[in-house]
Amino acid sequence: MRKSKFILSLQLMLAVGVFQLGTAYAGTDVSVNIANGEKIFTEGKGDASACQGCHGEKALGNDAMGAPRLANIGIFYVNKQLNDFAADKRTPAGMGAVMNGFAKALTEQDRHDIAVYVNSLDYQIEPSDLKGLAEGGGDPIGKPEPGKIIVTQGIKGKVPPCQDCHGFNGRAARFPMINQQRYVYLVNQLNNWRDDSRANDPEVGKVGIMRGIAKKLSDDNIRNIAAYLSTAPRISPEGDPK
Repeated sequence: MRKSKFILSLQLMLAVGVFQLGTAYAGTDVSVNIANGEKIFTEGKGDASACQGCHGEKALGNDAMGAPRLANIGIFYVNKQLNDFAADKRTPAGMGAVMNGFAKALTEQDRHDIAVYVNSLDYQIEPSDLKGLAEGGGDPIGKPEPGKIIVTQGIKGKVPPCQDCHGFNGRAARFPMINQQRYVYLVNQLNNWRDDSRANDPEVGKVGIMRGIAKKLSDDNIRNIAAYLSTAPRISPEGDPK
């Protein structure tokens, strides 16, 4: 079966992007001060509050606040998001709106150190409590089973599998790890990609990857994807725990 032009273009972009990320850091004076990253995460710095206040002591996120898991999702991704917040390339609504001011209060080195610190934390599994979220009322909660099909197989003729970019169960070095990410955060971000309120995704042919995909997802698709990913185990395609 021939791959679509979109998938081929995406794979080429990923290969080039990985090379560029590696050379960008190799060619700069960026160093790592993990103790600085830990200090800012736990205590804050100046006008930037401690990250753990919203993201938790172990950086595992908080569904009640819509705060994402930061632990182990990838150095480059966290660093990029903090820099995008600082440059107003990403401007969240709601409780996340504080991120722009916090990021601006930090130096580029600070932001890099935080990204390295949260990625260095021991991997821990803490799934979203889907039953508890359902009992809290509000929007219906998705179902993991149909979500797993989209994550691993996609929607035929419409949406590629999430794992094509993010890896099996939502795990890859060049894109954020999204398994064990928080349910509320995943739903919010997919909705934001869909309505263009978030637009800092990589582009292929001047089309944002996540925006293009999210626009093809229904509300049920989004909730089901989030339900699966937020509870997905950390397992390789071969079935070996990682």
